[in-house]
Amino acid sequence: MRKPTPPRLRSGLAATTVLALVLAVAPATDAAARHRTQPHPGSLVLVGGGLKDDNTRIYREIIDRAGASDARIGVLTAASVPESQDPDAADPDTCSNSVCNGAYYASLFKKHGALDAQWIPVDLDHIANADSDAVVAQINSMTGFFFGGGDQYRYVTTLLHGERHTDSKVLAAIRAKLAQGAVVAGTSAGAQIAAGHDMVTGGDSYTALRDGSAPGYFEDPTTAGYLPEGGFAFLRSGLIDTHTGAEGREGRALRLAADTGHTRVYTLEENTALVVDDPGTGHEDLTVLGANGVGIFDLRHVHTRRQPAGWSLTDATYTYLTDGDRYDARHWQAIPARDKDLLLPQTNTPVPANHDVFYSTANPTGVPYSFRTTARELAATRDPRQATATTYETGPRFTVTFTKDRRFSAYSQDDSRTPQTLIGMRISITPC
Repeated sequence: MRKPTPPRLRSGLAATTVLALVLAVAPATDAAARHRTQPHPGSLVLVGGGLKDDNTRIYREIIDRAGASDARIGVLTAASVPESQDPDAADPDTCSNSVCNGAYYASLFKKHGALDAQWIPVDLDHIANADSDAVVAQINSMTGFFFGGGDQYRYVTTLLHGERHTDSKVLAAIRAKLAQGAVVAGTSAGAQIAAGHDMVTGGDSYTALRDGSAPGYFEDPTTAGYLPEGGFAFLRSGLIDTHTGAEGREGRALRLAADTGHTRVYTLEENTALVVDDPGTGHEDLTVLGANGVGIFDLRHVHTRRQPAGWSLTDATYTYLTDGDRYDARHWQAIPARDKDLLLPQTNTPVPANHDVFYSTANPTGVPYSFRTTARELAATRDPRQATATTYETGPRFTVTFTKDRRFSAYSQDDSRTPQTLIGMRISITPC
């Protein structure tokens, strides 16, 4: 299928080319020398958006990793609109801008037990502060950092000097603190900005499957865009997508990864964290924390095809991890939590039809977490071994095929026969 001409780019970002990120590390003479000269990496706590005020587990995870009762959290909200662009800026009950959002998160961290939490005054109204020595000193007094949601490209504009894509002094200081053991957390755009090259900038699943992805930042929010230079590159082992089940973004994640040559993508769900130890190293170890989960798509064996009927993908693998599950990125290995047991389905219940697998905004009766629901319903039945679901949109309509083969396994908890964790389900997408 001929790829349509992409829509007009949003102002401030032209179509770009891939920028290679190369880290040169001087060799050490022995293991002891490496231990002395290389700082111990900190950790990441990445939330897929929708972080609730009362999610004590996630707030406490961030605080504990920042020093528990001694935690000092620096709050960055530059992804929010600046105060100068908020018509409700003067009303503390209705404002939604970087300043009042910073105060909001700072108060929540104090409420949940941090010794101190402060807004870091960098946003579109205060871009120069990103290279202020006084703000760097404030950064250096913190033991952890939290990036709020909004638009991740505002973090690029403020902390990465926009199209120059170079570290500001503030970002360089945060990067150094992370390398020395600090925790860096974020929600929604604040999690997305942790990505490396080809960071998502927008789009929905159906448009991505139909038209493909394109480098840039587009006025049409349905266009699947990405920034080749990426974000802060705190997480290196895969792409990141957020609000996944709530916004039906699994198709977007698969298409973007396939288009850009990535073999792994983490799809984060709302009010749930992906906790990453040893980030940015070859030994990233990840743990899921929260009420929903994190999907991991493995594209190492994927085949894609463009034909007159539309784009297709075969042989992706879907793993869905829930609270307490771990993932060893180096070995591509999912490790279910100890309190979960292998699920052996006992029934042959048919998998219900699903005609809106990516929860289209055009469907007034659509249901969120639709992709995950069909995968779990297939896992719950002994037979069939395969199920299909389709997109709500047509022209073309896409069919998603879920397959359980001998490598697939599911896990449940508390003697329940309801699948929670899924490991190794095969996924294909074809036009029809």
